[in-house]
Order: sequence, then structure tokens, then C-alpha cells
Amino acid sequence: MTKFTISIRPFQIKDKNEVVTLWNNCKLIVPWNDPYKDITRKNKEHPELFLVGIIENSINASVMGGYDGHRGWINYLAVNPRYQNHGFGKIMMENVESRLKKMGCPKINLQIRKGNDKVFTFYEKLGYIDDLAICMGKRLEKDNK
Repeated sequence: MTKFTISIRPFQIKDKNEVVTLWNNCKLIVPWNDPYKDITRKNKEHPELFLVGIIENSINASVMGGYDGHRGWINYLAVNPRYQNHGFGKIMMENVESRLKKMGCPKINLQIRKGNDKVFTFYEKLGYIDDLAICMGKRLEKDNK
């Protein structure tokens, strides 16, 4: 097995297309979310919590953390399928968790799409539990443009 290394840094605007390509490769993009809008919005609120992982000189991992003063949130955790199962998802999560903890964040929430058992198991191994809560949402934008 080849030994890869990762370096983590905050997202930079020049990374936008490479990150969206990563998200596409990881099947994170859904028709109702415009990834470019998500990136623009994220860069207005705690951009230091939007991290990319560099593996073999290109962006092959990402995580988008958020903090509203009450709870932290995780979105767009992605590791290029070529580099999965090398511990990079765990490293990305530990990094964003550490940053959130330094901000005084007491708890992190995240959402997993129904049926995504592989991701559910991944987060369980990191200490996340099912809060037995129902997540509800309401779209304020009717299209993703």
C-alpha cells in the first residue's frame, strides 16, 4: 500500500473549481444546492473553518465547518475516492473539530442522507451518535441559480 500524506490549509478562492470537482467526484452535489453559491456564502461566515486537504500536490479532501455560537456544523466532508480508507477523513474532521473547540463550540451537529450507511458508520467511529432528532428544513430559495 502506498503511503500518502496530507497537508491541511484554509480554502482559498483559487481553489473553487478544484473543490467543486472533488465534491462531484464524491457525489456530494445535489440538484437543489449550487456548490458555487455554497462556497460564496461560506466565505462570508467563518471562512477559517472551510478547509482543504492537499494530497499529492492537489486538493483531494475538504470539510466545511460552521459555528453559530450555539452549535457547530459539518458540511462537505469529502475525500477523493482514490484516497479513501487512508485516514484522511478522520484527519480532516479532527482538524475542524479542534478549530471549533478553540472557538468555544460545545457540540457539533451534522447531517447524513438516509441510506448512507457507510458514512453513518464512519462518523460513529469518530464518536458521533444518533441524537434521535428529526432534521427538518425549508428552502428559502426556490431554485439553485
